[in-house]
Amino acid sequence: MKLTKLSLCVATLALGIASAASSYSIHLTSDLQAGATQLKAGDYKVQVQGSQAIFKQGKTTVQVPVTVETGNNTYRYTTMDADSTTLQAISLEGTKTKIVFVAGEKPTNEVAAAQ
Repeated sequence: MKLTKLSLCVATLALGIASAASSYSIHLTSDLQAGATQLKAGDYKVQVQGSQAIFKQGKTTVQVPVTVETGNNTYRYTTMDADSTTLQAISLEGTKTKIVFVAGEKPTNEVAAAQ
């Protein structure tokens, strides 16, 4: 009986860890274009799911199409590549993942919280 409970707990823990998506914090000092999406200045949590970057700010969530690249080395910090108006890429801390925004790609889903 104890072995069954222990096995169930371990399986549940493993499933929870496997399904957890890491989020990364970024701060935009000015409004930037990410693909075809305009992001307002402020703090965001960013998650990557497949070929989508999900930006969360408060109750607002925006999904932006991206290309995911894998580098040779692990990034020490989360960094952004941008010019004065366009967010081009984000390198994600603790991973070899770099998300690259495709110019002109429209977001697939945008959800804004009712105020």
